Amino acid sequence: MRIYVEARPNAKKEKTEQLDQTHFKITVKELPKDGKANEAIAKALAERLGVARSRIRLDSGFSSRSKIFEVL
Repeated sequence: MRIYVEARPNAKKEKTEQLDQTHFKITVKELPKDGKANEAIAKALAERLGVARSRIRLDSGFSSRSKIFEVL
């Protein structure tokens, strides 16, 4: 399943908002350096979906705010 995420790194509060079944807005405290924000977003997405972090893979948007994750 593909999940589309609008990412907001370097925020004061962490928040996961589900817009519809496959679209999310996720804010994380981590800076977008060395993949730390991507990892935090993937972790938040895994928690929200109730799956293991190892089942979430970033397919597109490594350095963009619009990201596409694949749930395996």
